[in-house]
Amino acid sequence: MIKDFILPDIGEGIVECELVEWLVSEGDRIEEDQPIADVMTDKALVQIPAPFAGRVSKLYYQQGESAKVHEPLFAVEVDEVDEVDEVVGEIKEAVVETRGALKAAADQAVNKGNMTVADSVFQGDDGGSVVRSEEIQAIPELTQRIDIDSDSTLVSGTDDLAVPENFILPDIGEGIVECEVIEWLVSEGERIAEDQPIADVMTDKALVQIPAPKSGVIAQLFYAQGESAQVHQPLYSFVPDAGQSPSANEASPVDTRNSPSGDTRFKGAPLKGAHLKGAPLKEVPFAGNGTRSVSSKALASPAVRRIAREHNIDLCQVSGSGRDGRVLKVDMLEYVDHLKQSSAAGNLHVPEKVVARESANGLSMTSSNGLSEPSKEKVKARAHTSGSHTSGLKVRPHILEQRIEKIRGVKAVMARQMTLSASTIPHFTYGDEVDVTALLALRAQLKEKAEARGVRLTLMPFIMKALAMAIEQYPIINSRINDDVSEIHYQDSCNIGMAVDSKSGLLVPNIKGVENLSMLEIGAEVQRITEAARSGRVAQQDLQGGTVTVSNIGALGGTYAVPVINAPQVAIVALGKIQRIPRFDDQGEIVACSIMNVSWSGDHRIIDGGTIARFSGLWQSYLEDPSLMLLDLS
Repeated sequence: MIKDFILPDIGEGIVECELVEWLVSEGDRIEEDQPIADVMTDKALVQIPAPFAGRVSKLYYQQGESAKVHEPLFAVEVDEVDEVDEVVGEIKEAVVETRGALKAAADQAVNKGNMTVADSVFQGDDGGSVVRSEEIQAIPELTQRIDIDSDSTLVSGTDDLAVPENFILPDIGEGIVECEVIEWLVSEGERIAEDQPIADVMTDKALVQIPAPKSGVIAQLFYAQGESAQVHQPLYSFVPDAGQSPSANEASPVDTRNSPSGDTRFKGAPLKGAHLKGAPLKEVPFAGNGTRSVSSKALASPAVRRIAREHNIDLCQVSGSGRDGRVLKVDMLEYVDHLKQSSAAGNLHVPEKVVARESANGLSMTSSNGLSEPSKEKVKARAHTSGSHTSGLKVRPHILEQRIEKIRGVKAVMARQMTLSASTIPHFTYGDEVDVTALLALRAQLKEKAEARGVRLTLMPFIMKALAMAIEQYPIINSRINDDVSEIHYQDSCNIGMAVDSKSGLLVPNIKGVENLSMLEIGAEVQRITEAARSGRVAQQDLQGGTVTVSNIGALGGTYAVPVINAPQVAIVALGKIQRIPRFDDQGEIVACSIMNVSWSGDHRIIDGGTIARFSGLWQSYLEDPSLMLLDLS
């Protein structure tokens, strides 16, 4: 039975959300509570779990589209125990009947004395065809392979049938759960050889090349170029050549010469499918000992292929010095350099190994300069299409490329929010510097005691607590303004947001009720929301209800900033890096101080310069002399 999953209410007033990523594909089996999709509302990233176990039959939206609340999101073929038992029973009966019919036909054919194994067709009693002799020869073996387990399991031993197998993407680095498919090096229906490169994938750490576990024919590529492939999920399926054991029982190393994680392994799982017919492998000469059987596509990394595209060069014409004739970047640059020099000098001489490649591809070398007329024309054509008419310049491959990328997910939310803030709020900025020498000493004194209680104590809890205490005397910093700018709404809780630079973009989770929390409680919350934000799994409630924001730009090395207010808030502060610089003390002596620059942005509709200066001064006094906070702690 197929059931639609109706997208529920995922936030007050939210009627639609953007589908950021599908975590499953059509046809995948899912378990109850398994994550199905990540969706982005105007306020948070939400993960949708599966309400029941089954098989995904349809995904109603594409990645990046807007899904409607109270409308179907996906459909699931729900597991039904009774239906499964009924189907298994029917299969058992059908196989038993088929096996009996095959045996009866075989006995009838063999008992006829005038029929031999060489006969192409055995005749029945009514003169019609009963069974072919080839089928009779296969009957004993076939009937031995088919068995019905008494419990309900159908076991088939048809080993010589060409059944596609899934290649399961292995662990390709510690902590890596997905990777981007940079380029498929093969296509569906193409024959492949064992250890032939199949795809280049990019992780957060390195470019990894995935080799074929065995020879066969590519059946299906499960991802398009540029999509994210999930670790431990099928990457592609292929039909192995006859006589090879299933890939689930063997391991093949993944090429991780560029990966810091070292060699990894893969496992494949069988997948039912149809027979595929493939063309024979093509023998391609290469710079090495002998020849190798590979697909007609040259072995090269995406960077090398990009250089080849930029200069309109056929990679198959460049002889590679790498393993198995792989074209390295130095090979490509050398080839391009010689083409440019030859074009400028009018001499079409190319490297010896390139000539060897031309010869191996069937071009004769009869002229005095080592190339035949067809070869000259071919090289000359590539030289004139390389796009350069300047001689004597070292070829430098293009690194930047012109492309268009759709703004999605967290970045789309940030774009809308910042556009709203910058276009509707008149900003003004106030800057000052804070001497945090005493605060650093206090933190060093309390750090070990906090860690003993499981909290990593940074300066942020002190900064937030001092901010909440100063807001108690300047509540307008913790207020909002209505849409028609006729009312100021003062908030009864100080919920301080903290800007976090996550992988998916800028997130601003907040800590609720800072005025009522201890330093250790604030420290624990800072640690929790930072880890959640950087992993992209922030709870929706952590992103809602913020009243003022702190941006620690100094963590990345910045000193000054002009932060943009996070509407509907009215103030934001950016913290610069702490610098050890000389200052004069009260006695006029030069002393070394730890100075942190702060930059405030305020909503000039309701906050004036005097207010922000006095408020910042009070906050600054708490940070420069932390003992003063004891006087105002409630």
